[in-house]
Amino acid sequence: MRCFDLLLMSMSNLWKRKLRTVLTVLGVVIGITSIVVMIALGNGLKQSMLESFQTHSSMTQINVSSGGRYYTSDTAQSNQMEEKNLDDAFVAKLLAMEHVKSVYPRLNFNLMGKLGKYIANIELNGMTQEEIKGLDLEVEEGGLPASDTQLQLFYGNCVPQYFYDEKTYNSLSSDEMLNIDLMKDTIFFIFDRDAYWNSKNSNSNNGDSNGGAAPAKAPKKYIIETAGVMAGEIDDWNLNYSSSVLCDIDALKAQLKHVFKKKAIPGQPTRKNGKPYNEIFYSEIIVQADEMENVEALVKSLQDMGYDANWYGEWIKQSMDSMNTVQMVLGAIGAVAMLVAAISITNTMMMSIYERTKEIGVMKVLGCDIRNIQALFLMEAGFIGFIGGVFGAGFSYILSIVINTLAAANNVSESLGVTGAICRIPLWLSPVAVVFAIVVGMVAGFIPSLRAMRLSPLAAIRNE
Repeated sequence: MRCFDLLLMSMSNLWKRKLRTVLTVLGVVIGITSIVVMIALGNGLKQSMLESFQTHSSMTQINVSSGGRYYTSDTAQSNQMEEKNLDDAFVAKLLAMEHVKSVYPRLNFNLMGKLGKYIANIELNGMTQEEIKGLDLEVEEGGLPASDTQLQLFYGNCVPQYFYDEKTYNSLSSDEMLNIDLMKDTIFFIFDRDAYWNSKNSNSNNGDSNGGAAPAKAPKKYIIETAGVMAGEIDDWNLNYSSSVLCDIDALKAQLKHVFKKKAIPGQPTRKNGKPYNEIFYSEIIVQADEMENVEALVKSLQDMGYDANWYGEWIKQSMDSMNTVQMVLGAIGAVAMLVAAISITNTMMMSIYERTKEIGVMKVLGCDIRNIQALFLMEAGFIGFIGGVFGAGFSYILSIVINTLAAANNVSESLGVTGAICRIPLWLSPVAVVFAIVVGMVAGFIPSLRAMRLSPLAAIRNE
């Protein structure tokens, strides 16, 4: 019997038992819909989380910091410790490494800002001109720091919240913060904060804390030009660098050398005798790899060199593994419904055999190959799976739209900390779901097809 004839015959048999076929197909529709929607939910959460990560950090970015001191591997020097500072020589070494696309040194320094009766502890973030421009920050007023010799500051939109009343230590009210104009107000900066507080305590105690000595001298105050202010509301912390104060790294190094001259700079390492080094070391270095697949190897190389190298993708990878587990669990929950549908297909095919016993016997007596009889029942089971898979995949898209609409209306994405749609059906999932439904249908119909194939012709003909 030709395959086309078997195909027409199986379709005809299903059509004769429309109600039973529809009910069985409905079970497959529910099963496939459950699987597709559950997997789509897991996929949507995973993709939304990944997009959220990508907006906050580059997937090829490595943060390198000093590993402090560590024991050398040389046995003769096993009791000695080596300083792992970040300097220009190390930057040049990084640039020469394979798969390194770019290197951005950073220098952070904490100082105090004083505006009338208000003070604020501020951290300056010194970056290269190239890195600052590459941040793509939206400017409200002014512009980005343009000089590498004169120190200029670019304020994040949330910086006014750092200020507080120096006497009461109370935070500023919303109106007081809004009155601070970082572009026009004259802010005095104190680089030596320890000296400032020592002078304050010394003056308040009239020198008693110094054993009757003269009060400590207050450090010099500096006025630093404002380059610009970042766009955004004063309480919008969600923007990148909203709480930062950016400046050119070379200008910051020059300013620190001018302020402290040959004295030790706060936060900078010193020699064993307490004297400062001749150069200023960086706080951290940002390394951009050429491809994401090369990041892990670079991180390991840097760690083997004794530096602390952290890749944001490590945490992302762990989160993605967790989301993959969630996606598998959701898919397994949907598979339960498909299991019920498979049982329903098996039951339908078994009932079909009991009803068509005489028909099977006649086919065998007429010389029909028993393999063709088995193929007939497998095709019928496969058709049930195919029809249910197609309608199930189509219904999944409708259900996905409904879920995303309801989620958007109730701000579910924000509460979960993700962005975009939470239910996303990848392009490959629908055709795979249809093929899966066909396979499940044929597997479910395999045992009934064996029964039909092994049925005795004489017993089948006698059956009424």
